[in-house]
Amino acid sequence: MSTYYKNQDSRYDSEIQPPLFLPARLDAKQTAKALGFQEHDIPVLVRHGQLEPLGNPPTPNCTKYFSRVEIMGRADDPSWLFKATKLIYQHWLGKNANRKSNRHENESSHTE
Repeated sequence: MSTYYKNQDSRYDSEIQPPLFLPARLDAKQTAKALGFQEHDIPVLVRHGQLEPLGNPPTPNCTKYFSRVEIMGRADDPSWLFKATKLIYQHWLGKNANRKSNRHENESSHTE
């Protein structure tokens, strides 16, 4: 086996291999890692009803926890992953389009 493949294998093991232990409650960072999303995508998935935090959090900005069993089930569901990924794409496309639109409006108002 060449060195290139050995390095690839060791990187694969450390980045992809699931940990031996996951707590019953996962925070947003752990949830994102388990599902293969970015941490900033988790609130988007919650807002659109794709993830449900445990315990009905009292305020929008409090720490949210998710059930390990539920999250791992979603991680193993290709149709859910497809739907969630599509939702994230659409969310960020809309956000970026709004940002460009606002920037364009600001530039045109400064030139008048």
